Amino acid sequence: MGPVNWLAVVLAAVAAGALAPVWYRLWGLKAPFAGRLVALIVPAALMGHNFARVGAATLAVKPWLYAMMSGGFALAIILPVGFILYGRHGLRGREAWADALYGLAAFLVMGAVFWGLA
Repeated sequence: MGPVNWLAVVLAAVAAGALAPVWYRLWGLKAPFAGRLVALIVPAALMGHNFARVGAATLAVKPWLYAMMSGGFALAIILPVGFILYGRHGLRGREAWADALYGLAAFLVMGAVFWGLA
């Protein structure tokens, strides 16, 4: 396992957080306040750890793994859990879709930051 790129972890979380106001404005919804976006450091750190486990040499010859792994986290974990919780609380479908697709976009942005700083 290689070292975790901590600069990429922080910048990935910041980039995903910066996407939120723009994203939710497009949907006509109120964006989460910045304090909640600090939570993005946790998935960014997990992503950084996983990229470190794969290794720089492998990622250099297979750069699509950045999008595949970051998008895969969102598609396999974030979206299903979000829909389960939203269904439980009876939130509107439009809000659920906005949040789910933000999760996917945010994770892909984080993967792009890791790729860009590789």
